[in-house]
Amino acid sequence: MRTRTVALLAIAALGVMIPAAPATAASPVETLLGRMTLAEKVGQLFTTYAYGSDATAPSAADAAANRRLFGVDTPAEVVAKYHLGGVIYFAWTNSLQNTRQIATLSNGLQAAATGTGAATGTATATGTGVPLTISTDQEHGVVTRMPAPATQFPGGMAIGAGRNPVDAYRTGKVTGAELRAVGINQAWAPVADVNVNPANPVIGVRSFSSDPGLAAALTASQILGLQVGANTSASAKHFPGHGDTATDSHTGLPVITHSREEWQRIDAPPFRAAIAAGADAIMSAHIVVPALDPAGDPATLSKPILTGLLRGELGYRGVIVTDSLEMAGVRQKYGDARVPVLALQAGADMLLMPPNMQVAYDAVLGAVASGELTEARIDQSVRRILTLKQKRGLLSWTPVDPAAAERSVGSAEHVRVARAVTDRTVTAIRNDANLLPWSGAGKSVLVTGWNSSAYNNVAVLAGALKGTPLVTGLPNDAKIAEAVTAAGSHDLTVVLTSKAWDTTVTDPGGRQQALVKALVATGKPVVVVAVRDPYDIVALPDVTTYLATYSYTGVAMESLAKVIVGATAPRGKLPVEIPALFPYGYGLTWSVR
Repeated sequence: MRTRTVALLAIAALGVMIPAAPATAASPVETLLGRMTLAEKVGQLFTTYAYGSDATAPSAADAAANRRLFGVDTPAEVVAKYHLGGVIYFAWTNSLQNTRQIATLSNGLQAAATGTGAATGTATATGTGVPLTISTDQEHGVVTRMPAPATQFPGGMAIGAGRNPVDAYRTGKVTGAELRAVGINQAWAPVADVNVNPANPVIGVRSFSSDPGLAAALTASQILGLQVGANTSASAKHFPGHGDTATDSHTGLPVITHSREEWQRIDAPPFRAAIAAGADAIMSAHIVVPALDPAGDPATLSKPILTGLLRGELGYRGVIVTDSLEMAGVRQKYGDARVPVLALQAGADMLLMPPNMQVAYDAVLGAVASGELTEARIDQSVRRILTLKQKRGLLSWTPVDPAAAERSVGSAEHVRVARAVTDRTVTAIRNDANLLPWSGAGKSVLVTGWNSSAYNNVAVLAGALKGTPLVTGLPNDAKIAEAVTAAGSHDLTVVLTSKAWDTTVTDPGGRQQALVKALVATGKPVVVVAVRDPYDIVALPDVTTYLATYSYTGVAMESLAKVIVGATAPRGKLPVEIPALFPYGYGLTWSVR
């Protein structure tokens, strides 16, 4: 569909307005830019991580990691050394431990960036004191960074199954509010890729849909929720579209064979919608698309794609950010010192996570010194980054309140929204024997199968069903025999699967398929639930009762339990086609008890 129209209809339905772009003449951005040295400008281009739960007092191990990577001990020193424009948080950097710790870390890093030396008071950026964008990948579902008690949503494809732009908006608004509460002002979300390849190893359920129109509407709505609803910067990813690949760009360089017409019809609509919704940033993909640039360069390093297509044809004026420069997809053709320079030449503004910060920083400074890049070109990108910060109120930084953050993150109202959204996403795909809804009065339930150690989804579902949990993971023969024995002593078995179709990478040897087959062979009632990709049914032909949640989060398991026992009706519709079996839009329902 004419995607700008789709996006604008979604925007109108939500009743929100996109703020006008700020003026640039004699603006604080221009004043600030004019005061900055070249070294400070180059630092603004980079967003990277630092190890440690505290800005100035990391553990000995985290200090050693920082010293090895950056030559200094503390996260605050990393920010100051490189005049960083942004910092990204991960659990593995010990940045995300609990609500109060995250808020305190954010305050400490902003104090380092602004030169106040303490996380108190209000600092206005002048000279070198430019506040940071602080970011994380809070997509929800399979890519969730914020720790408990942060509110959980089920992720992109589940929202696609719910078909409701208002739910996408509410997801963005709650997410943005909780991020802002702890000092995170930039979300690397939403995923705007159209997942038309069921074998996609890196996008999958992170995508809203295989339908460009639905993906466009939900992308626009979630951006509005983040930015208008919560004043948190959004980033649509991964341009020009990562939805049709069987290669993971973390480990290889995917080639997308779409023609230009196919790109316009399939991949472009969500990005057009993101632009119409005013997305602060668009993230590039480390993919080769010969129809868009025959040179064979990844999109991140392609001027025809970033400048010609995204800036020129699509008219995007916001920040173009690279995906992580540590990923193999962008490092295969050129060295680590060339990649940041080539990305800037291609049209990128923000350089995310270079594998060697010093090498990347020196490379950009060296390129300006040699004339390969001009300072005017650096100014273009810094101006866009500072404008983003101005739009989000970041040029005047005020510390966040850790106590207020603890009241906001995971609040009862936010959890209520998440439950309401998730209740609309569970999709019933097979109920051939009319097994569901299950009348559980006086009957026993076994919950078994695949389990996430982070979410303990088997135990959560068993608790909601008042059943018995038995985690099998990727089971060996002994564990399958244990599950079969347990099923024999229960009236109903619910078995959870995750990418059971993938017997090459995720589940070598097809152990989940063997478990399901053995449980079905008992003759006892069995419900199979795909808690990640809905495509598992392709590999499970004997299953007669099959549901999809697209997510193994706690809130998804609670909604699933309500559907199984008939407390709520299944309302989700497939946002993707299950090849040769079930069309896009398919979904059963039944009366509630």
